[in-house]
Amino acid sequence: MENCPEFILASRSPRRRQLLEQAGYRFRVVPPPLPEPTCAALEAEPARLAEALAYFKARAVSLRLPGEIVLGADTVVACGGRLLGKADTAEEARQMLSTLSGTRHAVVTGLALLVPARGAGLAPRRHLASETTYVTMRPLSEEEIGRYVASGEWRDKAGAYAIQESADAFVQRLEGSFSNVVGLPMDLLARLLEVACRSARSGRAG
Repeated sequence: MENCPEFILASRSPRRRQLLEQAGYRFRVVPPPLPEPTCAALEAEPARLAEALAYFKARAVSLRLPGEIVLGADTVVACGGRLLGKADTAEEARQMLSTLSGTRHAVVTGLALLVPARGAGLAPRRHLASETTYVTMRPLSEEEIGRYVASGEWRDKAGAYAIQESADAFVQRLEGSFSNVVGLPMDLLARLLEVACRSARSGRAG
């Protein structure tokens, strides 16, 4: 990570910040200045929606800091034709967990990396990607759901659960990237950031 330039993380998520810190990246956190749209307000294929929401965050920050590399990320959960974002209330969290109970569902994280273009007035170069992990959740009792909702761990989590916390006991099977479910697919991110590194080096050379 030493050769990668510092970038901006356009996210309020402490889990994404922690993953980047653990991986040794150099970055600053600048949360998007505007509230993000919700899944309920948009209709799209899960991967495209996650990428669009990630771009929404990155672009909002990039407009304020046009000379910076900016990373945006967003995670959605797809289950039975429904898209689930973050629950706003305990009742919404309860409904989401009831929906996911006993299912195999997709957790999709979209990434948007904006790299400044050479030349005044040019829009930043945009790199979008997404990754999908499949999670099989065992059937949950109403009592289990009630206890989990009461714990508050559902707050600010796509699908109303955190696999890295006590909700790991709900998971029967995981197919794909664990860090993707937490909020950042780290292998995919490394590939995107390598693109940014090459772009930054070519920009300095020019």
